Amino acid sequence: MIDIDVVGQLLPNPLTMLTQLCSTLVLFLLVKKFLWKSVENFLSKRSDLMQAQLIETQANLDASEDAKKQADVQLKQAAVTSQEMIDNATVQAKQVGEQLTSLAKVEADHVIERANEQIKLERVKMQDSMQQEMVDIALAAAGKLIEDKVSKEDDSALVESFIKEVNYEHAGR
Repeated sequence: MIDIDVVGQLLPNPLTMLTQLCSTLVLFLLVKKFLWKSVENFLSKRSDLMQAQLIETQANLDASEDAKKQADVQLKQAAVTSQEMIDNATVQAKQVGEQLTSLAKVEADHVIERANEQIKLERVKMQDSMQQEMVDIALAAAGKLIEDKVSKEDDSALVESFIKEVNYEHAGR
């Protein structure tokens, strides 16, 4: 069979172990002597840079929050202003509507008044025309009834005075 020394394989050789420890110590001392300050400076600069970026980020965050607050205030002011503008426009529209309605009513009243005046004028013309017709008819009837020759002007004056009396009595009732 094969004879394997398991314990010898598991435990390291003391001389190899001492050599490895010495070489590790030499490497550590060389790194500390030549590289440690450079690495420390690099890490310090990196830390400072990260701190500056953190401060800048916080400042940007604060500025953005302030800008958001200002935007919210401006938005609220714009909403209030727009509501005021809408209210003013509504009031003005109502005023204009009322003015237009009153103007239309005044114009309609003028039209009705002119129409009534026109009707009165037409009525007066018609009454005058009817009176003239009545005078002519009365004269023709009187001329046939009375064969006496009285002047036409006297007959016309008599009939017109009769009609005026009738109109006066009719208007008095």
